[in-house]
Amino acid sequence: MISRALVAAVLAAGAVAPATSAQAAPAAICNRYCDGRDAGAAPADRVAVASSLYGRTFRLHVNDTDAMAWATIEGGQGSDEVWLDRSFDGGRTWSDSKLGDTTVPAGSTGWRTGQYNVDDWNTSGVGALRACGKAGDRPEISCTAWARSTWNAWDRRTAAATALMMRFDRGTGLFDGNGWWTGANALTAVIDNIKKSGMHSYQYVVAGTYDKNVNARQGQFRNEYLDDTGWWGLAWVAAYDLTGDSRYLSTARADADYMYSYWDATCGGGVWWKTDRKNKNAIENSLYIQLNAMISQRVAGDSVYRGRAQQAWTWFQGTGMLNGSSLVNDGVNLSTCKNNGDVTWTYNQGALINALVQLNKVTGDANALSTARRVGDAMTASGYLSPGGILREPNEPDGCSGDGASFKGAAIRGLGVLNAAVGGAYNGYLTRNADSAYGRDRDSLDMYGSHWAGPFAGTNHSCQHSALDLLNAAP
Repeated sequence: MISRALVAAVLAAGAVAPATSAQAAPAAICNRYCDGRDAGAAPADRVAVASSLYGRTFRLHVNDTDAMAWATIEGGQGSDEVWLDRSFDGGRTWSDSKLGDTTVPAGSTGWRTGQYNVDDWNTSGVGALRACGKAGDRPEISCTAWARSTWNAWDRRTAAATALMMRFDRGTGLFDGNGWWTGANALTAVIDNIKKSGMHSYQYVVAGTYDKNVNARQGQFRNEYLDDTGWWGLAWVAAYDLTGDSRYLSTARADADYMYSYWDATCGGGVWWKTDRKNKNAIENSLYIQLNAMISQRVAGDSVYRGRAQQAWTWFQGTGMLNGSSLVNDGVNLSTCKNNGDVTWTYNQGALINALVQLNKVTGDANALSTARRVGDAMTASGYLSPGGILREPNEPDGCSGDGASFKGAAIRGLGVLNAAVGGAYNGYLTRNADSAYGRDRDSLDMYGSHWAGPFAGTNHSCQHSALDLLNAAP
């Protein structure tokens, strides 16, 4: 770390860093303080990340009190350069480059930039910074990893929520630009985090998503995939619970009614997976049970939605999709109207667990809760789904791409709901998974990857919301 005494000595000798004029220019972002504030005024100094090149060390210093940061270079010489980059999308791109760009004064071995804001509170920009620099006589550049302050990140739950919000596209109102059903799950995870942590800083995401997308596709968050519609309906139930805004419950009811319009007598009942009526699967029917049961809990005097949930559970049991090992296979063979024996994806377990807990709440059906418990026990004990006691998606990829990156989030969210309903029976499993993901599958921005057992191998909003679902569920 460069001392204030060193800076004073250099200035006293008449050497003025080129950054002086840049820092006197109008600030780009002003929160508590404006960009360019003297690092010597920082009341806190935490070195978050560092990098090195040709004997020089570049460090990112974070002032957590004011949510600002600055960069330093050590072990250098005159004309060496140091600056900051700032990103508002988790480091994928950076609109602010070479912030505070300065060079080491002649005769000195170190220098620093001014302080720059991590976030842009005026535009709901959730940011990150990195320190970069180079030797004056060489072209190569070294940059640290991205990092941020502990503002809205005071524990691992809130840090993960803030990292997820870095991926919220304020232009589209969706995560990672256009995530649709996965965006519904990400929104649900953020809402659950608000309820769990009490951090309301990101509540704007609810109206931001709704207002920009309520008229998209078929309107009211309906499209040709009935499971997509179910995920969105559940997100709007959660939004209604958080805000009390009746338009969210109205949209959830429109989604449930739309799903009901694709229930027919083929194989004795069930909702089609898609409007082309070619498949009946576990996922949309589990979501249908849960959505109807949750709406019934919130509509005084309801019998319609409760009846639909009960009818769907009776049909589901008759298909045998819940197999003899108490795990849910993927769907129904339309030739036999029985279990197709396909993969037991994690989200099929969690979605049914959640559905049965909600059905129990609205009907008092003890069998529904005991069945949810059987599925929870099977999922957490399965060597296939929980090798070493850590939840793992079948064929889990290294990268966070495709639909499967969201599956574990839905699975663990359902288990968390069951855990609360049965007095913490799964506390040990949830804690083990949360500790493993935090210790083995996380980067410097509290972004998480697909492997909760490690190693970290990249992220996107789907992997991130899944980890947030885990941290929300853990005690």
